[in-house]
Amino acid sequence: MTTGKVYLVGAGPGDPSLITIKGMECLKQADVIIYDRLIDNRLLEAISETAERIYVGKSREKHTLPQNEINRLLVAKAKDGRTVVRLKSGDSFVLGRGGEETETLAYHHIPFEVVPGVSSAVAAPAYAGIPVTHRGLASSFTVVAGHEDPNKKNSSIDWEKLARGTDTLVFLMGVRNLPKIVDKLRQYGRPIETPVAMIMNGTRPDQKTITGCLADIVLRTEKEQSSPPAVIIVGDVVKLREKLRWFDNRPLSGKRVLVTRARQQTSTLSQLLADRGAQPIELPAITLQDIDDNQEFDHAIINIGNYHWLVFTSANGVDAFFKRLHNLKLDTRALKNIKIGTIGPTTTRSLEKQGIIPDYLPEVHTSLGILDGLRNQPQWHRGQRFLLPHADIADNELAEGLRQMGAEVKEVDAYRTVPATEAIAYAKEMLLADKIDVITFTSSSTVSNLVAAFRGEKFKIDRARIACIGSKTAATATRAGLKVNILAREASISSLVTAIEEYFVKEI
Repeated sequence: MTTGKVYLVGAGPGDPSLITIKGMECLKQADVIIYDRLIDNRLLEAISETAERIYVGKSREKHTLPQNEINRLLVAKAKDGRTVVRLKSGDSFVLGRGGEETETLAYHHIPFEVVPGVSSAVAAPAYAGIPVTHRGLASSFTVVAGHEDPNKKNSSIDWEKLARGTDTLVFLMGVRNLPKIVDKLRQYGRPIETPVAMIMNGTRPDQKTITGCLADIVLRTEKEQSSPPAVIIVGDVVKLREKLRWFDNRPLSGKRVLVTRARQQTSTLSQLLADRGAQPIELPAITLQDIDDNQEFDHAIINIGNYHWLVFTSANGVDAFFKRLHNLKLDTRALKNIKIGTIGPTTTRSLEKQGIIPDYLPEVHTSLGILDGLRNQPQWHRGQRFLLPHADIADNELAEGLRQMGAEVKEVDAYRTVPATEAIAYAKEMLLADKIDVITFTSSSTVSNLVAAFRGEKFKIDRARIACIGSKTAATATRAGLKVNILAREASISSLVTAIEEYFVKEI
């Protein structure tokens, strides 16, 4: 059997968008992923569904696997002829034990490559508005292990030289050793007024920074209940934070937002929220499923030429339609004599990805908006035939409105929606603990499924605001006994995020 290959990939400090292009390419090609505790779940979504996932995370209290077992695991999987990605937080060679792992691979003659990652030593300070070097303040910086191997008899850190020999000091994994670090620096001559910052969860939405100086940083971090993972930075560059901070002073910084979309769709909304500083909690209320033996849908597509109009009321409907079209060995040429309508910008963008620009998009992005717009079109006449592919639980407001206007309407279930029970259990836990600032609803079905999951129990929403993508979704939430605080101006994800941001700007 041909020996496989191991890629040692640095995932970056926390923000999944900081992984390198090559690192992401390795993930997509891997047969086996062996990953650490601090890896963002969104990176794991890039992995093939058939890839084997092995968690080997470590914390101070618990090691899933000892390091020597991880080393042996890498060798064993590669000898099976598989492509292995060892996914490590930060950079594998910066206090990450990547050197030990590659030594083992080299000893066993296992081919490997190292894909560097962005180290938290520079990324966390940058996200906190602290440059590790600055022409006027610091020309050098040193990265130091804040927690050395406990089996070492003597420290390898020369504290006397370190204390005064470099401008900026960056300590990794040093939260619990902060008092010792401070004592050593003061003992060997670092002035007590030297600025210090501790950056917890660097580059993540819940990043938190505590600042002080050598004289008081221990007391300040104890008062703020600091916890790992954290980066400690010592030096005059810390003074620049108040002027340069950019990541944690955005309108949604620190806000926890419950993203109740279909499991397949959470990433777009979550990314937009994260870009504005929020911490998205991806808890899909529904999961989308194909309807395997959907002869009715197939028949409608095969006979698409019998219709005058094809109208999509969701991006999911677009995706389901074209997936089915391609399965039937057909392409967009089948739609050459039919007009196509969409309900809003998100649905339109999904259609445009298929290379089609809609013939009709209403000014008001609702079913009633579609009806009003069609009614006022010069070419409208009774007897036009419509095909409406939608979810199995969709209402019939649009279909009934078209029939009242004299149209012939064929409704067909394009996909099935089912509750995501495991995710909803966690949502209940977060809500009952009052840890959610905003609950987003992007369709009536997400409201209905989340409410149904509580089985008559009342939401605890003393803190959470309710944000809805459109009037129909808002009406469903209101009927469920929820007070809608935020309503998007148009039925699109970007508009929903903008509305949430504007709401909290007004509160500031």
